[in-house]
Amino acid sequence: MNILMAASECVPFVKIGGLADVVGTLPNYLQRLGNDVRIILPKYKSIDDKKYKLETLPLKLSVDVAGNKESFNIKTCKTSQVTVYFIDNMHFFYRDGIYGSDFGDFGDNRERYIFFCKAVLESAKALGFKPDIIHCHDWQTGLIPAYLKTVMKYDKFFWKTSTVFSIHNIAYQGSFAADTVVAAGFSWQDFTPDKLEFYNKVNFMKCAISLSDAVSTVSPTYSLEIKEFNGLGMEVVLNSRQDKIYGILNGIDYDYWNPKKDKNIAANFSKEDLSGKKTCKSDLQSLCGLEMNPNTYLFGCVSRLDHQKGFDIIIDAMYKLKNENMQFVILGSGDRSIRYELEKAASQMKNIAVFFDYNEVLSHKIYAGIDAYMMPSRFEPCGLSQMIALSYAGIPIVNRTGGLSDTIVYYNHFSKEGNGFTFNITYGENFVQTIYKSEKIFRDKNNWNTLVNNAINCKFSWDNSAIQYNEIYKNLSAYKEF
Repeated sequence: MNILMAASECVPFVKIGGLADVVGTLPNYLQRLGNDVRIILPKYKSIDDKKYKLETLPLKLSVDVAGNKESFNIKTCKTSQVTVYFIDNMHFFYRDGIYGSDFGDFGDNRERYIFFCKAVLESAKALGFKPDIIHCHDWQTGLIPAYLKTVMKYDKFFWKTSTVFSIHNIAYQGSFAADTVVAAGFSWQDFTPDKLEFYNKVNFMKCAISLSDAVSTVSPTYSLEIKEFNGLGMEVVLNSRQDKIYGILNGIDYDYWNPKKDKNIAANFSKEDLSGKKTCKSDLQSLCGLEMNPNTYLFGCVSRLDHQKGFDIIIDAMYKLKNENMQFVILGSGDRSIRYELEKAASQMKNIAVFFDYNEVLSHKIYAGIDAYMMPSRFEPCGLSQMIALSYAGIPIVNRTGGLSDTIVYYNHFSKEGNGFTFNITYGENFVQTIYKSEKIFRDKNNWNTLVNNAINCKFSWDNSAIQYNEIYKNLSAYKEF
C-alpha cells in the first residue's frame, strides 16, 4: 500500500511533543510490513537544510488561502528507510517558533494549516504518489479528510484514497470562526453538523473525526475516556463514529532508547547486568550538583512544562518532601509560570536541580540515572516517558489515566507483580503518599530489585502497533476496491 503520513511534527526534524516521536518512528515499522510510506511536513525555519541534506524538487506549486495565492516548493530527504517531503513556504513557516511564540499562538495559525492541508494534497498530485491511505495527525491536518469528502470528492487522483485521523491530544482542536468556510475554500452547503459546523465554528479536529474513514487514538484507555468524560466537548461527535474509533497504544524505539548501547550515558547496562546504573546515578548527581549518595532516592522528570503534566502536584510534593532523603531532577520547557515556580523551589532547596533548555543528551542521562520517574499527569493520551523510564530501569509513579493506565501496574510486594506505582487524582488519592509507599520498597532492596527487574523486562514495541494500523489500512483499502 502507498501511505502518506501528514503531520506538523516529526523527529528528528521538529519536535514539540510526543506526536513527533510517533510520526518519526511508526513509518519505519509500516515500511517493514511491505508498504511504501512517505512523510510530509511543513518546512519550518528551524529545520536545517544542510544538516538534513534537503533537496529542492523542480516543482513550483500554489494553492489559494483566504483569497490569496500562496506559492510553495517541495523539499525532500530520506531517513534510514522513509522518504520525507517538506512544504516550503516563506510566508507561513519561515519564522521563529512552530505554533506560536512566548506571547501565545500565532494569529494566523488558521491560514497556516489551511495552507498546509491544501499543499499536502497538491503535492501528492505533483509527485504522482497516489496514496491508498493518507494518515493525518492532530488538528493541523484535520481539513485533509474534509477536502476529500467535500470539494474534492470527485477528484479521480484520490478515487481510491482513504483517510485515517489520529488524535494525539484532544485538548488541542483548532477551532476557528465560521468564515473559515470561505477562507478554506469550502461551500456553505457543507457547513452542517455532520460535516464542518461545530457550535457555529469550524473545528479542524471535529471535521476530521466526522469525515475520516477511521479515527485512532494513542491508547485503548484514552479512546474510552474521550468518549465518556474527557472529550472536551467532542464526546457526542466521537460517539457518533464509535464503530470507526480505534485505541492503539504507542510504542518506543528500543534501538534508540537502549541503555545497553546508549552513547549518551556514563555507563551502559542491561537487564542481564544492571551494575552500570549505579554509575549513571552518580554521574547524574554530579552533573546536577547534588550530593553524591547512592542511598538517596532520586526522582526525575523530562516533560513539557504544562498544567496537563501536573507540575503543580510535583512542586507541592517537593516542598512536602524537602526534609526527606530524596532528590529531584527536572528537564523541560514551556509555561513560564511553571518555570518560575520550579526555579523558586530549586533556589530554596538544595536537593532540586532544574533545566529549561531542552538537551537530548541530558534527557538520556536523567532516564539512566534516576531511581523513579514522576508523571502525575491530569490526563495522558498515551505517554512515552513512562515507557522510556522502564527501559532504563526507572520506576514510574503515575496518575492512573489514559495510556498510563495501559502501561503501569502497581507493584504488589506480596505477589511480586507490577512495574511501578499508581494513584488516582479523581478518587482523591495522594501523590506524596504514593511516593512514601514507593520509598518503602526502595529501602527494601530485595523488593526493589524485583521491581526493577520487572520494569526493564517490559516491552512496548512499535511492532504490535504497526500491525494494528496495517490491518486498519488493509480493511479500508479493501472497502475502496469494492
